[in-house]
Amino acid sequence: MNPTVAERVLSISPNAVRRLAELAAGEGRPGVKLRVSVSGGGCSGFQYGFTLDDARTDDDLVFERGGVAVIVDGASLDLLAGAEIDFVEDLAGSSFQVRNPNAVSSCGCGNSFAV
Repeated sequence: MNPTVAERVLSISPNAVRRLAELAAGEGRPGVKLRVSVSGGGCSGFQYGFTLDDARTDDDLVFERGGVAVIVDGASLDLLAGAEIDFVEDLAGSSFQVRNPNAVSSCGCGNSFAV
């Protein structure tokens, strides 16, 4: 799978914007970014990772909305192209989640997927 430049986009939901802004303010780190990564593992083959990060590398792409930013390395973006980063709160808890059009299956927890 090799997405075109136009397909290498990542969107950020309003809920994710709100939560990331809250986290940045709560930690006293204005401008902190949400790093989203993909690594091998999990019950479906790949798994998502989420961390707060102040730094970026030459390979990172930055996606901004509403004054917050999400950073993704180029290799992870190949698997995330066209995805949306969301923040979901329900009875089971709250978490950042990925709505990934490239995933052909995922596990019950939503943190692992297959392409």
